[in-house]
Amino acid sequence: MNEFFALHQLPAWTREALLSCAALLGTYLAGQFVTRVVCRRLALLARKTPWQWDTVVVEGLRKGVPFWSLLLGISIAFGFWNLPSNLAATLTSALFVLVALSATFLAAGIAGKLIVLYGSKIQQALPVTSLTQNITRIIIVTIGLLMILNGLGISVAPILTALGVGGLAVALALQDTLSNFFAGFYVTMSRQIRVGDYVKLESGQEGYVTDIGWRATKIRMLPNNIVLVPNAKLASAIIINYDLPDKELAVLVQVGVDYASDLPHVERVTCEVGKDVMRTVPGGVPAFEPFIRYHTFGDFSINFTVILRAKEYVDQYLVTHEFVKRLHERYNQEGITIPFPIRTIHMENQEVAHG
Repeated sequence: MNEFFALHQLPAWTREALLSCAALLGTYLAGQFVTRVVCRRLALLARKTPWQWDTVVVEGLRKGVPFWSLLLGISIAFGFWNLPSNLAATLTSALFVLVALSATFLAAGIAGKLIVLYGSKIQQALPVTSLTQNITRIIIVTIGLLMILNGLGISVAPILTALGVGGLAVALALQDTLSNFFAGFYVTMSRQIRVGDYVKLESGQEGYVTDIGWRATKIRMLPNNIVLVPNAKLASAIIINYDLPDKELAVLVQVGVDYASDLPHVERVTCEVGKDVMRTVPGGVPAFEPFIRYHTFGDFSINFTVILRAKEYVDQYLVTHEFVKRLHERYNQEGITIPFPIRTIHMENQEVAHG
């Protein structure tokens, strides 16, 4: 009781300052308790559930609670001060804006993480790239800003009208940038080129698509270099996508045997080697039945094509490597000859007349 009366005997500004500090300290400690205890327990519970979205939400809340507790403390602290009405209204509006902005950016961050997390499930509806993630964040942030303006009593219609008029000038100034942006959006939604696809450009570069951004598409080549292709050029280029309609592809190996070879025997031996490669080599398609097609009477050999199958584009290199090794060994065992280049020259003796 003595301390209570002593507090009332202090000057007004001192009492208000002490109460404000107590409010800030109390909300800070409460925020730390929620962050370190409540959110941690919620995170442990979220890990036990079959869902994954709750883990992302709890992690987002854990990051937002300290800032919100600080704003709450400031709001309570202001209540102890006898402030002018206009200043109090301004501070209240400022706190509202800060809370709304933090909630908006938190929601945008959570939405971006959820898109990545559930990308495999929504891939058919919304391909997951940095472009789609950024578009989602921009939409959420835009909605949040409009709600903030509406909450402050600011009419949104004139702003949208001004943005529409100014947007024309901005579009003319950023024509190349916007063309890349919309081309990237078209490429993403058309699903003709997807993240993870192996593609070959008409300029010769080839590799895996790692991301489709707002300006350029990243392609990682096999030597582990990155090619940046502007989206506008990508949308108009001639491109081979080795992952469409599916990743499996035919592997063609050219072989030639001697003219004296028993062709049915050659076919049987070659297909046996191909089947063994398909079953045992990583990247081969075990269910595929290899076959051959004779096609040319060459200068020194009868030539044919062996048709194998690989699970994806880069697997063809190992499949071809193992097939050539094993076929050479098997041909040696079977006495089948792969001839060297031969050129036969016929010389005719001509009598030279002496005058």
